[in-house]
Amino acid sequence: MTNDSLINERPCPCGSKQIFIACCGRYIHGNSKAPTAEALMRSRYSAFVLKDSEYLSASWHPSTRPESLDLQSDSTEWVGLTVERSQGGMDDLEGEVTFRARFTHEGQPGELVERSRFVREDGAWLYLDGVQLPDEGRQKVGRNSPCPCDSGKKYKRCCGS
Repeated sequence: MTNDSLINERPCPCGSKQIFIACCGRYIHGNSKAPTAEALMRSRYSAFVLKDSEYLSASWHPSTRPESLDLQSDSTEWVGLTVERSQGGMDDLEGEVTFRARFTHEGQPGELVERSRFVREDGAWLYLDGVQLPDEGRQKVGRNSPCPCDSGKKYKRCCGS
């Protein structure tokens, strides 16, 4: 089995409980277009997990897209996603998704809370921009706390090891 085959048969990183190829993989591999702003956001999260700069650039609106993305040298490990609010369906031209993305960076847990804006042009959803929201109400993760990746293990025995 190739590495792509192994990835395609694993659970999707976006947390949908579907296998990758039946979920975000179909958008990332170019087999279909994301039908909603949330589907695009989930696929972009999966692309961050997989360090797929090409898909991220292609799904970013040209007016706000950076000239280049270098995810290969980024040591951030994305470990979980929770969508809190979503707007932008199949018939809409604009959408907004608020989400929490959990990660570890240099052994330290973290969480990104963002409200992202999306637009649909020529039938394709594109990421426009996002605003990072304040961390009010978020708890710091201690070594004996449940791991933020939702594995059910303590942080020190999972992502903190």
